[in-house]
Amino acid sequence: QVLQLLSCYGAAYKYLCQNRSQDALELFRELPLEQINTGWVQHQIGRAYFEMTDYQNAQRALENMQKIDPHRIKGLDILSTTYWQLKKEVELSDLAQKAVDFDKMAPEAWFVVGNCFSLQKEHETAITFFSRSIQLDPTYTYAYTLCGHEYTSNEDFEKAISCYRDAIRVDNRHYNAWYGLGAIYFRQEKFDLAEYHFQRALEINSQSSVLHCHLGMAQHQNGKTVEALETLAGAFRLDPRNPQAHYQRATIFMSMDRADDALAELEKVRAAAPKEASVHFNMGKVYKRMGKPEKALRCFLTALDLDPKDNNLIKAAMDRLDEPDIEEEVSVF
Repeated sequence: QVLQLLSCYGAAYKYLCQNRSQDALELFRELPLEQINTGWVQHQIGRAYFEMTDYQNAQRALENMQKIDPHRIKGLDILSTTYWQLKKEVELSDLAQKAVDFDKMAPEAWFVVGNCFSLQKEHETAITFFSRSIQLDPTYTYAYTLCGHEYTSNEDFEKAISCYRDAIRVDNRHYNAWYGLGAIYFRQEKFDLAEYHFQRALEINSQSSVLHCHLGMAQHQNGKTVEALETLAGAFRLDPRNPQAHYQRATIFMSMDRADDALAELEKVRAAAPKEASVHFNMGKVYKRMGKPEKALRCFLTALDLDPKDNNLIKAAMDRLDEPDIEEEVSVF
């Protein structure tokens, strides 16, 4: 019975390391209840949900981990990033205080503090604390990656690239760092390099719908329209509700002058994110392409209400409503 239990643990953990989170969860659920209700198992269940971007269930599991094993420091980094994703400032601040009070020499404690400042958009302070984590544990791959994200937010791409490369040096299967490099090269319009790095990330974590989207974007920019649509189809298979995948398909359909298909995709995005100004703005551009200026104007006005900061761009599009349409793609989501 002990051997069977260890075999189940090992197989589930192996699936987690292979980024097969759903398979790992199914094995963890087969464990006896007294084993499920341990800090280690709840940590791994939370990690699996986190990798699947199911942040609500990740939060539930990791908070259970805290209740069961209140002195466990491992796993708090993932819980803090879950709070960051859910924009839970109060919970994240409370966790940071508890973690530092519990063990000032634990790299996870300063990682949590870094996430706390990151959520407040205090990027320089966040970098200081992520760097402190790395000082305490030079093999802390995740801290290098989040340091890179903060430098990217500050548009210090050279230092961000250095952090991502350090993360890969420590663990070349850390797909988040490959993604980070791809995102920087995409912003720099080095689309060949972006495609390569997104592809490497996807080879490591083939179950990520988000990575499929980013690879599809890079392939489209490299003129590989058919491959891009196939990659986005993979994103839909993994997560049929992924609004970013619909958005990227709209981009491609506009470049192919398939305005009706583009509009259908954008309507699905609007249903998922009704307050996203860029969606209404791009729907306006599609309606203009279709020769429906009244509907285009309505979409532009909605976008203006939702995001007054971008009023120059939107007003310029409104001023050009009566002008002949120029070939332009849907803006990046």
